Amino acid sequence: MNSLSKYVREFITYFVIALAITLPIKLYVAQPFVVSGESMVPTFENGEYLIVDELSYHFREPARGEVIIFRYPKDHSKFFIKRVIGLPNEVLEIGDSGIFVTHGDEREKIDESYLLSQPILPRDKASLESNEYFVMGDNRAASSDSRAWGPVSENLIIGRVILRLLPLTKIDLFPGAAEK
Repeated sequence: MNSLSKYVREFITYFVIALAITLPIKLYVAQPFVVSGESMVPTFENGEYLIVDELSYHFREPARGEVIIFRYPKDHSKFFIKRVIGLPNEVLEIGDSGIFVTHGDEREKIDESYLLSQPILPRDKASLESNEYFVMGDNRAASSDSRAWGPVSENLIIGRVILRLLPLTKIDLFPGAAEK
């Protein structure tokens, strides 16, 4: 066997091994996402490179305040990034004094300390079904979100943001986490 065919065989072997390792991770564990638009400013800027955890939501439900990636309900070929505001079976009341959520007999104001300022929002009310989430961008004035096109079904959620890789000056684990 000549050295060229040995080189080609080794290259193919390494390529197949690399593919066998990375493809399942990309398909079922994590995948990249590039932010497009201004709806999550200042939490996420246009062009930032994120890694999305696709595995966690197989074991637990999305939580209020988490930043998620999902398929746009009106066009499943598009992906959006927003923050979870309302959970299944809740009623949300949106108004000047903030967002209030009712689950069962309890009514409470949502803590949105991650926002730089409390925006003035038009009055709105939303009732969520057992598999629906209400999502909003952090830049409320420039965000097309559940206020415009309704809740997001659980089956459209891809995962949560776990890592910001670019720009290098803003590398962060669980960027945008509500409890930061």
